Amino acid sequence: MARAQASKTQTSGGRAVTASLTIVVGGDAFLNTQRVHDLRAAACRERPDAELVELDAGECDAYAFDEAVGPSLLSDSTILMLGNLERADDKLGEALVRYCKQGGGVQDAASVVIAQHEGGQRGKHLLDLLSKAGADRQNIPDLKKFDAKINFVYGMMERQHRRIEPMAAQQLVNVLGDDTGQLAAMCNQLCFDFDEDPISVDTANTYLTADPQVTGFFVADKAVEGGTADAIIAMRSAVEQGIVPIALIGALALKLRMLAKASAIRSGTISPAEAKASPWQIKAASRQLSGWTSAGLGRCIEALAQADESSKSNGGDPVYALECAIELIGAKGRLPR
Repeated sequence: MARAQASKTQTSGGRAVTASLTIVVGGDAFLNTQRVHDLRAAACRERPDAELVELDAGECDAYAFDEAVGPSLLSDSTILMLGNLERADDKLGEALVRYCKQGGGVQDAASVVIAQHEGGQRGKHLLDLLSKAGADRQNIPDLKKFDAKINFVYGMMERQHRRIEPMAAQQLVNVLGDDTGQLAAMCNQLCFDFDEDPISVDTANTYLTADPQVTGFFVADKAVEGGTADAIIAMRSAVEQGIVPIALIGALALKLRMLAKASAIRSGTISPAEAKASPWQIKAASRQLSGWTSAGLGRCIEALAQADESSKSNGGDPVYALECAIELIGAKGRLPR
């Protein structure tokens, strides 16, 4: 049934695969899928004549797996992509373990199995059995921490032999950090469309503000920096394109909270650890503290709370309330005389 252990292949990231079965486990969904694509591309380059087969572990059985990795009329070699490994039943799991254990010497005609596992506890026992049987388990990072996302941006730029300013990297993460795929696509697009090195925050904002889904942070930055007119124009444009005011209020509130934390750290009221924020965020907020007072921050936070209330009730005009809050933030919380 099972053929000999696969020959050594390289992913685009330079990772060696020396087992007949490689399992890509958990972590960020985009990075997980990207690793699988890299492994598949490497295997196809190594075995251009191999038959490519795709199976879902939740739908196929042990017989289908054995047939896929065995020789066929079309080819002596197979590259098997096995998705949803966490959904494999016991019989399929036994076939996978048996396949790993029967792997012998390195041969060009050997089958290559690349399995994808979403992580978590489901199927964990099978992962342990396969690792003991000789499978190559590749754990993918989750990219949940802000610094990890910043490092991801730097890594994407390095792959293009380019650099990016820290503030620009932070802006990308602030706006697109919840979607690694969009973050990666934006890095690639910026490198393709612009020659400047490093990529500046102004260049990054050129594309970020062109998307109505990401204008919240642009509005917040412009308001905090005193660019009231630009912030209001961007806010009105966002609302016209379908963004609800409460989403913009959330971005403004996050910006003010960071300013408050940076101010508290500067005054010695709290330590950087107690702020529970990334050093990148605190550093950026500290650069924007000039002209702000505790009283001014308090007034702006209260204005946002009123705008939030207006957006959740039928009695007020949320756009007008948001505009008033932006004007107050642009004035750094100072009331007109």
